[in-house]
Amino acid sequence: MKLLLLSCCAPCSVAVIEKLAREKADFTVLFYNPNIRPEAEYEKRRDENLKVCRLYNVPFIELEYDNNRWQNLTKGLENEPERGKRCSVCFYMRLKRAMEYAREQGFDAVASVLGVSRYKNLAQVNAAAEQASLETGVPYELVEGRKGGMQERRQALIKDLHLYAQDYCGCRPRAVK
Repeated sequence: MKLLLLSCCAPCSVAVIEKLAREKADFTVLFYNPNIRPEAEYEKRRDENLKVCRLYNVPFIELEYDNNRWQNLTKGLENEPERGKRCSVCFYMRLKRAMEYAREQGFDAVASVLGVSRYKNLAQVNAAAEQASLETGVPYELVEGRKGGMQERRQALIKDLHLYAQDYCGCRPRAVK
């Protein structure tokens, strides 16, 4: 199976990339994150993701950075909390675009690490993926990034590889408490 893995950032994807590479899976990492602001932050996260892909010899694809489209789709949801309606719209937008790309390029399925962070609601990500899959006809494969030692491995790799670990999702910094 030829898999397209949608990645939000290197810290969330590194353990999954390592595992898939070790299993000799046929996969490519896709970076499509028009939600990340400012653009300099986007570039920093993209470059870290590329660094991980090069380390594991995994193909890397970057799609367009269209923050204006993301802002238009989430207009009116600016004050939604993390895990709120804005996240559902954002997940759906990114997953649908990934699935459209996968269909155009001959991938068999799409997976993502959008729900790996403890700040994200995995059920919310999966619901967006299910809707995008129904609309595009591209299957969504669940990949485990939280259980079975994956969180611990992720944390170790972040430290060992000196990965840049951001302190907010992308659309706006979390309030400091």
